[in-house]
Amino acid sequence: MEDSMLKTLLKKPLVALAAVASVLAMSTVPAQATDPLKVGFVYVGPVGDAGWSFAHNQARLALQAKFGDKIKTQFVESVPEGPDSARVFRDLAQQGDGLIFATSFGYMESVLRVAKDFPNIKFEHATGYKTAKNVGTYDARTYEGAYLAGVLAGGMTKTNVLGVVGSVPIPEVIRNIDSFTLGAQSVNPKITTKVVWVNKWFDPPKETEAATSLINQGADVLFQNTDSPAVLQTAAKMGKYGFGWDSNMSKFGGKSHLASATINWAPLYEMLTAEVLKGDWKPAQYWWGMKHDTIQLQDISPAVPEALKKTVLEREAGLKNGSFSIWKGPIVDQSGKTMVAAGQVADDKFLHGITFYVKGVEGQVPGR
Repeated sequence: MEDSMLKTLLKKPLVALAAVASVLAMSTVPAQATDPLKVGFVYVGPVGDAGWSFAHNQARLALQAKFGDKIKTQFVESVPEGPDSARVFRDLAQQGDGLIFATSFGYMESVLRVAKDFPNIKFEHATGYKTAKNVGTYDARTYEGAYLAGVLAGGMTKTNVLGVVGSVPIPEVIRNIDSFTLGAQSVNPKITTKVVWVNKWFDPPKETEAATSLINQGADVLFQNTDSPAVLQTAAKMGKYGFGWDSNMSKFGGKSHLASATINWAPLYEMLTAEVLKGDWKPAQYWWGMKHDTIQLQDISPAVPEALKKTVLEREAGLKNGSFSIWKGPIVDQSGKTMVAAGQVADDKFLHGITFYVKGVEGQVPGR
């Protein structure tokens, strides 16, 4: 009996010690790491388009590299604009993406519709103008790159006829055509601009056909607001000048490549993702340009005379520091009507609503 009691007493301290040891062991186990923020991207074209979608994907890669294991990115490419795109956004939301970037204008209504069903997910829509509680917009001032390309085109043309392959006739694209023309006219008042619309963002065969048509109409410098290098490649094949657009397309143009007006989306993506990670994201509207290093003019051709290159670089510097304005009056439309009075500078509201051609652009805006 006494031996039994002794054994029990001896066991109790051991049980207590074991329990304490167990608690201490549990307290030293590292806390489970927070799951990474899943970030989804939806592209209107293939990532290999060498233009718009390629630029977005390069920024996605830069974003992943910057934040490392704090985020996990994925993308869906070649998603047509329109109501059917909602299925893609809904699928990404159901996969648990906490931040979704919609990278084309025509996704706007789909984003707004899906966002209502997933109020805890943050959506960012590129080039859009509608926001919601969980939907923000972001854009790049592509017209700045278009203007500088125009300055080069105006100084390099021999026929005084420039050609533009237009994608979709929305204010963003019309604004770029006008800005390109204003840039060219600033160094060469004799300039006229011809436009051929393909009504698609990415369609290399149609872009090639449009570029060929413009050259046959006398254009010796081509510009584009489409997503593939087809226009520049056509210019090179036919012995004319052209530009890269959205991404650096110099490798596609050889001696025909005058410069590339590119978009660096990385600063915007990094800022917006950081806000979500910190928990202080709010729906906003961002429109960044050369001041934020979002728009860049790259690889100016050595064929460009130094005086013309100097003019371009001076205006580029002015856009960066705010001392130069592209849309400063007097600016008139095709009919001669004053759209921006002398000495006045168009504000962003005006720029977002441009649906007219400036004087010097031939033809009529589709649907107007």
